[in-house]
Amino acid sequence: MENQLAKSTEERTFQYQDSLPSLPVPSLEESLKKYLESVKPFANEEEYKNTEAIVQKFQNGIGEKLQQKLLQRAKGRRNWLEEWWLNVAYLDVRIPSQLNVNFGGPASHIEHYWPPKEGTQLERGSISLWHNLNYWQLLRKEKLAVEKVGNTPLDMNQFRMLFSTCKIPGITRDSIINYFRTESEGHSPSHLAVLCRGRVFVFDVMHEGYLMTAPEIQRQLTYIQKKCHSEPNGPGVAALTTEERTRWAKAREYLISLNPENLTILEKIQSSLLVFCLDDDSPHVTPEDYSQVCAKILNGDPTVRWGDKSYNLIAFSNGVFGSNCDHAPFDAMVLVKVCYYVDENILENEGRWKGSEKVRDIPVPEELVFTVDEKVLNDINQAKAQYFKQVSDLQLVVYAFTSFGKKLTKEKQLHPDTFIQLALQLAYYRLHGRPGCCYETAMTRLFYHGRTETVRPCTVEAVNWCQSMQNPSTSLLERKHMMLEAFAKHNKMMKDCSTGKGFDRHLLGLSLIAKEEGLPVPELFTDPLFSRSGGGGNFVLSTSLVGYLRVQGVMVPMVHNGYGFFYHIRDDSCWCVPCSLTLPFSITTIKSAFWMVDSR
Repeated sequence: MENQLAKSTEERTFQYQDSLPSLPVPSLEESLKKYLESVKPFANEEEYKNTEAIVQKFQNGIGEKLQQKLLQRAKGRRNWLEEWWLNVAYLDVRIPSQLNVNFGGPASHIEHYWPPKEGTQLERGSISLWHNLNYWQLLRKEKLAVEKVGNTPLDMNQFRMLFSTCKIPGITRDSIINYFRTESEGHSPSHLAVLCRGRVFVFDVMHEGYLMTAPEIQRQLTYIQKKCHSEPNGPGVAALTTEERTRWAKAREYLISLNPENLTILEKIQSSLLVFCLDDDSPHVTPEDYSQVCAKILNGDPTVRWGDKSYNLIAFSNGVFGSNCDHAPFDAMVLVKVCYYVDENILENEGRWKGSEKVRDIPVPEELVFTVDEKVLNDINQAKAQYFKQVSDLQLVVYAFTSFGKKLTKEKQLHPDTFIQLALQLAYYRLHGRPGCCYETAMTRLFYHGRTETVRPCTVEAVNWCQSMQNPSTSLLERKHMMLEAFAKHNKMMKDCSTGKGFDRHLLGLSLIAKEEGLPVPELFTDPLFSRSGGGGNFVLSTSLVGYLRVQGVMVPMVHNGYGFFYHIRDDSCWCVPCSLTLPFSITTIKSAFWMVDSR
């Protein structure tokens, strides 16, 4: 009885991991049927018939053999996709990841107690860090609530990857190292890395068994800032993390060969809880316009971001904050949760520190000084040059659409997310005069180590509706009927994808089985319609709902001639972040598309 009473009845963060269902392998017939539907908007009659024949041949031939091998693979794994997806989507990618793969977003503190104000960077930064560290302690103690859909628990594994996690560059494939442990599992690193003016510092956030207070953290940050502002800038080794992956891997190997101590320094950065970035920029931001701060989060000073780190918390000079995260270890919903937690606590405490002002006698931060030579400095300069060349093409805007939001769409019995997706299809159609192949993220966390599946919002139903909206002779009744058909189609696709019945990851698995077996690439994947419809990551619209909270996000497009589009939906507004590397876009077109969906 004593032992039973000693056990907490409270749910632990990771307690359901062992009981989550395995990721299923979808039916081959169903996946191919859905695939054929998805290519229709991009094909004429002859092209579609040709693709239909290719799919039929695949289904009756090599496809069935690959399906059996995939089913066999799934028997020995709780998630047959996990390793493949990590490698193909992230670790094998050779392009620079800091701009092309990483995601981030601005903190919404400016909307209440922390409007931009010079001279607040360190005080606010210490409070923000303290709340982040409390979140870390909740994870360590497994007191973070288990997320659920109804009463069904979701996979929480990605939350393990938020702190003390880093990607390591490799010559042909990167790797991820995760040092985080719960209290029951053992020791976990408790130091922060701070980047300032090309220099690197670390300090432990625990002192005498207790978490530092915000005033104590502020003292550490003040020491670092004063030192950096009174002495020459450092070499900015962090800029190397913006490089093409193989070049960065070789530069890292050379850096380590110069002095073994360089490896020790790298490991301290890699294992740090997070990287805190003291950025000298003061980006413009208002509650109605986040454009400049979002741009700076994506393309700011490369010497004060460690691009491979799972969590860079950026503190700008004017007391504005943002985050930049490597996408490989986790998806955006993890960052959304921690950002919302911090923002709610700042709001609740009126932007102030309400704890003890006492500052204990704590050792000053340690500076990590890399041994560098002329070659390393040249590598850093080359990394900066390619980085600034690439970011010079970046365009994005972040304005609020304040005429209505989730409340009105739900009153009209329209799903808010589907509403945005159809508005995007209409906006693209009006801008380019053709359908836009589109990726939307669906969550598969109902399954063990589930991450995402692809929803393809550019359906026949959506295109029919877009065409009706452009045709003056189509009646309002016809437009409404077509719109509701498009809504129903999208809602069903999202449900299927979230419950393990999507087809994009399934087709990826089949293609990878063929590759592993040394078989020729099946014709299905070389058919022009495969890539034209978005297959192989060729979606011109890369979109994701960040949620229904105050948290915003930003990410670049999947392809050079496309758009990245993160958005979040509030009760009375919609926040959309269109981002492009080359293409023009009109926020007015997007806003007017919202109105057209509603008014028709």
